[in-house]
Amino acid sequence: MTGFAFAIPGDIELATGGYAYDRRVIAECRRAGCPVTPLALPDGFPFPTPDELARSVQRLGALAPGLPVLIDGLAFGALPAPLLRGLRRPLAALVHHPLACEAGLDGRQKAALRASERAALAEAAAVIATSPSTARLLAQDYGVPAGRLSVAVPGTDPAPRARGTGQPLRLLCVGAVIPRKAHGVLVDALAALVARDWTCHIVGATDRDAGETARVRQRIAAHGLERRIRLTGALAPEALADEFDAADLFVTASLFEGFGMGLAEALARGLPIVATRAGAIPETVPPAAALLAAPDDAGSLAEAIRLILDHPDRRRLKAEAAWRHAQTLPDWAGTAALIRGALEEIVQ
Repeated sequence: MTGFAFAIPGDIELATGGYAYDRRVIAECRRAGCPVTPLALPDGFPFPTPDELARSVQRLGALAPGLPVLIDGLAFGALPAPLLRGLRRPLAALVHHPLACEAGLDGRQKAALRASERAALAEAAAVIATSPSTARLLAQDYGVPAGRLSVAVPGTDPAPRARGTGQPLRLLCVGAVIPRKAHGVLVDALAALVARDWTCHIVGATDRDAGETARVRQRIAAHGLERRIRLTGALAPEALADEFDAADLFVTASLFEGFGMGLAEALARGLPIVATRAGAIPETVPPAAALLAAPDDAGSLAEAIRLILDHPDRRRLKAEAAWRHAQTLPDWAGTAALIRGALEEIVQ
């Protein structure tokens, strides 16, 4: 393939799973000899201003004629269909999860995003989802034809097995402090387990949603858990690796995941998992490695965590299952190859 442009809104270096996916795809495509031209779009997506839309059109239109463009779904679904049509070039959408599935939106915002993304996806020559679950959602709810839809699951790097902390048991949750991650629900669940010996580190950006961060901190304080639950903020890769190594159990209360790259990394570390039955999580995590709770239900989550904390044998069995499953996870070279293949089809 001669190459493609990859349009990404905002700062690609942000510590999120979606941007980590984008960065790795660019690196792997280049390693395979396929040139990729990163194109920075304004950071106002998925609610761009008229000025940001105008600048997006200008930047996309300035690319070499005929060059195919892969557009990250955070921007693609919010770009007006007439704008996309007017670019007159092969377009592909990379959808981590539908925009309307983000938590914290009101009904009007959800409806507007759902309508916008459905219209935008109709203009894409190819739509690439990051999980089979998301692909089904795009086909059923957004009308994406099967012939234009493909799946490129995130790769997972091999990693050493987590050594854990052991006393007290260290729980690890990875995800930005935003409503969709429902860290407040996790805090409420842990508050019901104060008689057990545990600590919990929540690793993720605390500057994405100041209001949500304040609410989570308030719930931690209200339960008197300041010494047991730590919000670390976003961490450099080396520090995040240390957090995984020190963990005994991976937990998440997420309300929706398009895939769940933190869950895949937990599997690669051989960690037992407590998560929710939300979005793609039941497909990302094998039942033998995890206990899944009802989303947005602190009681259900607390019971699942309790069963892991109180039963060391169950914890060990799920850790072994996680480690075995990790050996079957795809690598990033394969993920990038799938994306290149989807783009090659739309330029033939």
